[in-house]
Amino acid sequence: MTTHSDEIERLVGLLARLPGLGRRSARRAVLRILGEPERVMLPLAEALREAAAAVRRCESCGNLDTASPCAICRDPRRERGLICVVEGVGDLWALERAQVHRGLYHVLGGTLSPLGGVGPEDLAIQPLVARVASEGVEEVILALPATVDGATTGHYLTDRLRPTGVQVTRLAQGVPIGGSLEVLDDGTLAAALRARRAV
Repeated sequence: MTTHSDEIERLVGLLARLPGLGRRSARRAVLRILGEPERVMLPLAEALREAAAAVRRCESCGNLDTASPCAICRDPRRERGLICVVEGVGDLWALERAQVHRGLYHVLGGTLSPLGGVGPEDLAIQPLVARVASEGVEEVILALPATVDGATTGHYLTDRLRPTGVQVTRLAQGVPIGGSLEVLDDGTLAAALRARRAV
């Protein structure tokens, strides 16, 4: 038995599709939104409408922006010979937030997953190879997840990029700052030991 209208249920259902929001969290969000229509709901609806009309995917790197090429690709201060490859736009935004990369980016749109049915043709791999071959790229940094699919994707990209002569590197993996060894998983410990360096 439903206790509210179809419109509210539809809103709950739409919000529940977002990552990290189940139906219970979506219901709480809907209650908050509907509880303050002038201050929360109407501005949110207007912002969503404007974003839907204005935001697009960058034709060069795959980032989301209101222009294509995006602000990062247009920035003349960026190191044009350095491309950081990421799985998704969220990873790009995380690196930008940390202000640790001054080059360009390339968003793959996922990782290879034979079990999930994701092959090379489903990702932005060919555009990456074309960029490296035509834009004078000197180094490609693979900033992919430390998962089996991330490793598979990294190996595949390394093989595809080898004929271009570009240097391919990957993010170091291992013990996080402030991390205790006893709580780390075996894979993280193994990666940390392999990536050791002189002190």
